[in-house]
Amino acid sequence: MDKTKTDSYPKELTEFIAKWNDNSSVVTLFTSGSTGKPKEWTVEKKKMKASANATIQFFNLQAKQKALLCLSTDYIAGMMMVVRSIIADLELVSVTPNSNPLESVDETIHFAAMTPMQVYNSLQNPITCERLSKIGKLIIGGSAVTPSLCETLRSFPNEIYSTYGMTETLSHIALRRISGAENSEYYTPLPAVELSINPVDQTLVIYAPHVHNTPLQTNDIAELLPDGRFKILGRVDNVVNSGGLKIQLEKVEDLISAFLRDRNYAFTSQKDPKYGERLVLLIGSDNDMDVELEIDVLDETLHNILEKYLPKHQIPKKVYFVSKIPRTATGKINRVAAKLIADKLN
Repeated sequence: MDKTKTDSYPKELTEFIAKWNDNSSVVTLFTSGSTGKPKEWTVEKKKMKASANATIQFFNLQAKQKALLCLSTDYIAGMMMVVRSIIADLELVSVTPNSNPLESVDETIHFAAMTPMQVYNSLQNPITCERLSKIGKLIIGGSAVTPSLCETLRSFPNEIYSTYGMTETLSHIALRRISGAENSEYYTPLPAVELSINPVDQTLVIYAPHVHNTPLQTNDIAELLPDGRFKILGRVDNVVNSGGLKIQLEKVEDLISAFLRDRNYAFTSQKDPKYGERLVLLIGSDNDMDVELEIDVLDETLHNILEKYLPKHQIPKKVYFVSKIPRTATGKINRVAAKLIADKLN
């Protein structure tokens, strides 16, 4: 990173660079808060360096290449883009985090990290779409990349990857190619990462000693292949038990992504006297809708459409249009807040 340019960086970024360069051996991080209140914790800088080096080596990043920072440095994804730039001597192009960062970036970018929402918005405009296709190597994380978004990006000429990781692993520990002939449904772990499956609930266990001292038990239900590649099937804490049938929220959301690709939506649940829990769908309003209050709109037409995409037991008992779908600062669906909205409508 060119130290002479740091004076032009926003306050948030210069403050993080100052903390990185101070005498402390640790940095304070915050979790994303997708299933609860964000948690504060500290991590050793040497482990952040190890994580950065793993990414630098995987992508063969070279000094003076341009890296785009369009994520907040309050969270691990943004922090790690800065750390990679410092260690690899990349030229950091900083953009204020927003939903369509490529609107203000008209230069060659060799490496970038974006959220699915940022990528989706970039696809909606021919100019930003072209800029997206010219990013040499793009990683997408923060929340799940939907099947419809993967399908759109498959034909792109550049290297595009979905990442798997969490705050505790200091960014990603595995990557899945989305674009080109090498696209895959399975993540490939980075070197030095060992994975296993918890036999009790089929959740993924991560051992990555270069970034975390002990094995990490995740809440992600996974399929693990003998060669170490894996697929995430959903979260164990995002399961609705309706009448004894367990429904994985992420899986159902993926199934209707083609139908609702232009909307913000989320599945959640409400208490039900017959089923214990019932599946409900929240659909966020947009600029073309005049929605002041939450409206129950599970009419015959919508039910018939959902029948085309979902098995019978996964058709929501209720569908509500709401003012917005609650999300965390990193773009993930805020499952706790979504559940609270549904409970108020019950």
